Amino acid sequence: MRVSLFARSLLFTLLMGISITFFAFLMALTLGLPLFERIRFSLGRACSSFELKALAWLCGLDYRIEGLAHLPKSGGILYWRHESTWETFLSFLLPTQPTWVLKRELLWIPIVGWAIASLKPIAINRRAGHRAVVQVLRQGCTQLERGRTLNFFPEGTRLAPAERRRYGVSGALLARASGQPVIPIAHNAGDFWSRRSLLKHPGTIHVHIGPPIDAHNLSPDELNRQVGEWMEGELARIRS
Repeated sequence: MRVSLFARSLLFTLLMGISITFFAFLMALTLGLPLFERIRFSLGRACSSFELKALAWLCGLDYRIEGLAHLPKSGGILYWRHESTWETFLSFLLPTQPTWVLKRELLWIPIVGWAIASLKPIAINRRAGHRAVVQVLRQGCTQLERGRTLNFFPEGTRLAPAERRRYGVSGALLARASGQPVIPIAHNAGDFWSRRSLLKHPGTIHVHIGPPIDAHNLSPDELNRQVGEWMEGELARIRS
């Protein structure tokens, strides 16, 4: 059984690497061509859909979503629990026009980084402190005005399922500055596909999308506290 799990996980990982490189190459070909933006996002969605279908087929790992009605038709700030690579794929497939706040080092990866750059994310230097926050506020407001939905991983890095880390303030500050709500998303992907692990265990990942949290009259700390309390409650419910 363990050998089968390892073999299936290894096969998926190899297939994922090949397919991501293929789709990224197609996207990178249009880098710098604004008229091809819709095609780039279509390729990104096709890639993410392929990865999740391959994951279900090869590894028996599927997912179920609750609360899709809470997603805005445009705009909005999504706070994701960050436990694996899996939720990055799903963020592409939600019925929104996505963009992401991510570390700039991802753009330095040959081919894949060029494809990411073609989607015009908010790529920050996490060591820049206040300058990174200003960048998120400036570029984030512009993206939200265009109808994009911003995907944040407020802990800043992938965590083990039981691990907790203080949320950064840039997402909360952006919510106040833009008047856009924060929509929290809890899931248990790390129970099946954990960080730094080759193994992908079979099962069903449960994704709970929470109701929008209005940032008006809330300080960044209060907003993050409300999101964190909802997230903890949902994670406990998912894992019970």
